[in-house]
Amino acid sequence: MKILFVAKLNSVHVSRWISQLADQSWEIFLFPVYHADPHPELRNITVFGTDPLRPRDLDKSVRFIRWSSLYFYRDVYETRKNHQTTHKFKTMALVYAIQSIKPDIVHSLELQQAGYLSLNAKKKLGNKFPTWIVSNWGSDIYLFGRLPEHQEPIRQVMQNCDYYSCECKRDIQLARDMGLRGKILPVLPNAGGVNIKHALNFRQAGPISNRKTIIVKGYQNFAGRALIAFQALRLCKDLLKGYTIITYSANEDVSIAASLFSQETGIPVEIISQSSHEDILHQFGKARVYIGLSISDGISTSLLESIVMGTFPIQSCTACADEWIEDGKSGFIVPPEDPQVVAEAIRHALTDDALVNRAAEINAKTIKERLDDSIIQPQVVKMYQDILTDIRKIP
Repeated sequence: MKILFVAKLNSVHVSRWISQLADQSWEIFLFPVYHADPHPELRNITVFGTDPLRPRDLDKSVRFIRWSSLYFYRDVYETRKNHQTTHKFKTMALVYAIQSIKPDIVHSLELQQAGYLSLNAKKKLGNKFPTWIVSNWGSDIYLFGRLPEHQEPIRQVMQNCDYYSCECKRDIQLARDMGLRGKILPVLPNAGGVNIKHALNFRQAGPISNRKTIIVKGYQNFAGRALIAFQALRLCKDLLKGYTIITYSANEDVSIAASLFSQETGIPVEIISQSSHEDILHQFGKARVYIGLSISDGISTSLLESIVMGTFPIQSCTACADEWIEDGKSGFIVPPEDPQVVAEAIRHALTDDALVNRAAEINAKTIKERLDDSIIQPQVVKMYQDILTDIRKIP
């Protein structure tokens, strides 16, 4: 089987999804939606149009196809002088890649860049375009589907793809409302499963209620609302003596807010910049509470990491959290922009030892049944095998 992924070359989610296929002896290719260094977790794949200087930490099983036409595409894209020209050459380069390798399947991982680009290539190739899978990531439809400038291209993607993949049951109906005609694939996390046995090596021993750390997802952008989390924590400062706040993936605004919070309350705040996945698991593994707020998301990977490590999650109601935790029992589901409600959830999580300890037990059962890579990976492999079987039935 030949699969061509259209995706972000530097994405950890992309590399983890593709890694599930690494031992299948299939021919796996990746066409980057923009120029970037390959993610170091990539394995057994051929990448188009990358820089000839191989990163030192890249696995030797990653190969490169360096075509002059794709270099031209990269150079045009990097100049960013003419959006229409860049758009045209990206489409031409993808068409060229498809014509050259003749994949059985094109799989677009994400809509706004990979999906739209694949749609343009399909318009060029018509019936010669391979079977097309589209994966809906996070906010692709839930948020962007409400923006007028994105509604028509999303509809066109939904109407033209052969298969649709998403990680939230919520997004199935949203895709249908956008005109989805393709077959719906099993609902699975976009980053694949987690090696639970390995992850638990980084989990602090003892009851969750003994932990004295609170971890905050530091995203503050078009969707992230980390500043609300710090407003809520300020309302709980009377309960925070002896605790340390840890925030990661924080931009400058959040870093400033965290520093001011620490100065005003006397509560220490650690800002983690670039860290390995194991470092992040270690931080979750010693945290009593995790706070993740955004106005839009799919299944937040941080939410899943928190429940793997026993941390009590406080997650915004916009991230399919209700498909993984039960509000008030195995976590709290809160509005993303109401610091008062978030503060009430924090207070409850910091004062009710029985709640957080019981939640860890419930969530441990959930991840064992639904998130372990030994369960997810065979489903992913079977998904592609079933699609190939469908393709071969087509006269």
